[in-house]
Amino acid sequence: MNTIVAVDNEWGIGNKDSLLVTIRADLRNFARLTKGKTVVYGSKTLATFPGKEPLKGRRNIILSRRPDFKVEGAEIASSVDEVLSLLKNENSDDVFIIGGGSIYKQFLDHCDVCYVTKIAASFEKDVYFPDIDNIPEWKLVYRSAERKSDPETDGTGDIAYFFTKYRRITEKQV
Repeated sequence: MNTIVAVDNEWGIGNKDSLLVTIRADLRNFARLTKGKTVVYGSKTLATFPGKEPLKGRRNIILSRRPDFKVEGAEIASSVDEVLSLLKNENSDDVFIIGGGSIYKQFLDHCDVCYVTKIAASFEKDVYFPDIDNIPEWKLVYRSAERKSDPETDGTGDIAYFFTKYRRITEKQV
């Protein structure tokens, strides 16, 4: 499985149920990598999507502990084991864990690849992704050239960011 996330300098990913910053090129990269794939996320992440609807062109699996939780266009699971059961016939390369914070933590041990947009800035935050730079089983295998956000499309300009890819280099502990 894969995970995909955008983090700031301290591995923050969100604040008050919102992304830290929106960078159009990051959203396009996310769409390019996940289109036609399976995405797994929590109900709080769903609430941040446009129209609070599942992502189009993808198989959506939402993890929620609420037994009455239903969403048209998505499959609902109540546990990690139930998600894994839904994925048993899926090619793991076609599965992306997309958030939020607790979902990332629950599934990181099941993932082999992490796509991380590293934003070279610090923001106020209350949700974090594990700092995989300091987890020995993860190795940085790709880093793009530095890019800059565009005030015309991103709401804020001149924020440096990089697309990176990490690969698990030891056996999963699952």
